[in-house]
Amino acid sequence: MISINVKFFGATADTAGAREIAFDVPNEATAGAALDFVVERVPALARHKLLFAVNEDYLPAETQLRDGDELAIFTAVSGG
Repeated sequence: MISINVKFFGATADTAGAREIAFDVPNEATAGAALDFVVERVPALARHKLLFAVNEDYLPAETQLRDGDELAIFTAVSGG
C-alpha cells in the first residue's frame, strides 16, 4: 500500500466534510482508480462532475501514483 494525500476544493470539500484526507491505496493505483476509491468512501461525491490533478498537474487517469503523491479533487466549473 502507498499513502496519498487527497485535497478537496470548493463543493467537494463541503461534501467530504474535510479539506484534506490521507488514504492508503494499492501500490499499483492509478489516479483514476484512486479517484474511484475516494468516491467509494465518500459516496456523495458521485453527484458531482469531478476533475482531479496529481501534484498540481492535470495528468491522465492512467498515471500511476507514488507514495506521498497529492490528489486534488474539485468540481468542473463552467463560465459564461
